[in-house]
Amino acid sequence: MKTRLLVLLLGIVTTVPLAAADPVAPAALLNRGRYLVEGIGLCADCHSPRNEKGEFVTAHWLRGAPIGFTPAVPMPVWAPVAPPIAGLPSMTAEQAVKFLMEGKRPDGTMPRPPMPAYRLNEEDARAMVAYLKSLGDAPAVAAQP
Repeated sequence: MKTRLLVLLLGIVTTVPLAAADPVAPAALLNRGRYLVEGIGLCADCHSPRNEKGEFVTAHWLRGAPIGFTPAVPMPVWAPVAPPIAGLPSMTAEQAVKFLMEGKRPDGTMPRPPMPAYRLNEEDARAMVAYLKSLGDAPAVAAQP
């Protein structure tokens, strides 16, 4: 009887963590983040440099770049350079999630145009941050003009 009870308890204990585990596998989370960063947010349009033909320089993917366009009307707060976001070198993961959910930088200021103030849900923000963090930090390639 004690053996059966022990086996039953062990069976419950060993299956509970599996049932309670995060249903999103790391690969699925990274794939979703990549889809949101590259396919929906189109982050590379500003945060990746281009060559003389206008093609992305993939060796410097999301490592920062000069903004390739200017506003049609004068805008004194316009950001002429997009910072590197591969590895999210300027934010912790939690700061970046909050930034993508609330549209405010860690210091409470709004992003400078042309960066939109996103209002993502937490799941999408976490996926994007996981993908960007997975790219690792690298030196920025864009110098201030």
